[in-house]
Amino acid sequence: MPINEKFELVESIDSQVETLMEEHKARRSHWYFHDIVPWERGESFKDKPWDVSQCTISENARTSLVLNLLTEDNLPYYHALIEKNMPDTSAFQKWNHLWTAEEGQHAIGIRSYLLTSRNCDPYELEDDRMATMTNGYQPTFDDPTEIFAYTATQELATRVSHRNAGKITDDPAAYELMKNIAADENHHFIFYKGVMQAMLDQSPSTVLDGIYRTFANFEMPGVSMPNFLRRSIEVAKAGVYNLRIHHDRVLLPLIRDWKIADLVDLKPRAAELQEKIMELPAQVMAKAERFEKRVGLSYS
Repeated sequence: MPINEKFELVESIDSQVETLMEEHKARRSHWYFHDIVPWERGESFKDKPWDVSQCTISENARTSLVLNLLTEDNLPYYHALIEKNMPDTSAFQKWNHLWTAEEGQHAIGIRSYLLTSRNCDPYELEDDRMATMTNGYQPTFDDPTEIFAYTATQELATRVSHRNAGKITDDPAAYELMKNIAADENHHFIFYKGVMQAMLDQSPSTVLDGIYRTFANFEMPGVSMPNFLRRSIEVAKAGVYNLRIHHDRVLLPLIRDWKIADLVDLKPRAAELQEKIMELPAQVMAKAERFEKRVGLSYS
């Protein structure tokens, strides 16, 4: 389908986007990171240089928080993705500003926790931030059905990752911080899931290609950060986020919630994509099992 027709579909659900945004505002309770960060633990890095012996949480927990933080640091690129593809008069413009404002304190909060608790090398963390932001995150898609399929999937994935990262810290302050961040990501996920549902209700054949491309090629936007592969493997082995979790907690729930298997009266190409989407979970699980065997993980 021509890309302009897909943008027309997005424009046609503008009133529903407004409703989803108002529901989001009513549902979400605002919180303040400065109420959670343990400032009393803070000391001057100039007077007391950092050393790994000062860390109070495990290496896996530290890696998970840093990886999640650097992913959040890419917020300007996520904002730009929607900003450049949505008309100025679209309700998505208002949503994009609200979403960006709410997301903004996630990176601030995680960084503040890591620095005050001395659970990171401050110089390495800042160097990694600079490298991640300089490398940037430049998704290749400009199809609105793919943009919002991706944001729904990514928000659900980050909700799971943040929540699990907080659990393995064994630190009440970190747990509380990541719980609040995960709750935010869940609210954002509900919004984006609703956007995709509105488009599916109106024209499922138009939307399935964006969903399929997202599911088949999904990767978190932190791939540009230094040592991403090593860090992601550590996080996967720690049970914070891996292919099995992606299968169980992201892919299957979205396929179920969007009722992909139940869609009918599809155009021939869309019917093919429906079959391909339904085949993806088995493919992801096969990859998960191969990874687990290679690194010695067991879920029996």
